[in-house]
Amino acid sequence: IGVVHRRWHLWRRLYDLYLGNKQFAVVENPGLWNWTFTLKDIDGEVLAQVDRDWRGFGFEILTDAGQYVIRFGGSDPSSKIGLANAIQDLDVRRPLTLAERAVAVALAISLDNDYFSRHGG
Repeated sequence: IGVVHRRWHLWRRLYDLYLGNKQFAVVENPGLWNWTFTLKDIDGEVLAQVDRDWRGFGFEILTDAGQYVIRFGGSDPSSKIGLANAIQDLDVRRPLTLAERAVAVALAISLDNDYFSRHGG
């Protein structure tokens, strides 16, 4: 469907997202302690956001479990149920297609593997 390509930088987390050979978004996370990854189009407008939620010191230190929220933009308030009501809506330039959303999910998996999961052992 698409590709998530990580670019190297000393302290920033940089990703390019592609559908086929066409880039549709870029993620330029400003630093090591920022756990919000914003997908932006070529004009710098927000398309979606991936957040790693903080679940508490003990939970984060003692386990390798992470919780992520992918926000694709505003939705019908009546369609929200349960914990979705606590998530603030995101203003986006345009809604992502289904294929672009699949690549955004792949980005969340890649972020977890690259930065938050314990490696080895």
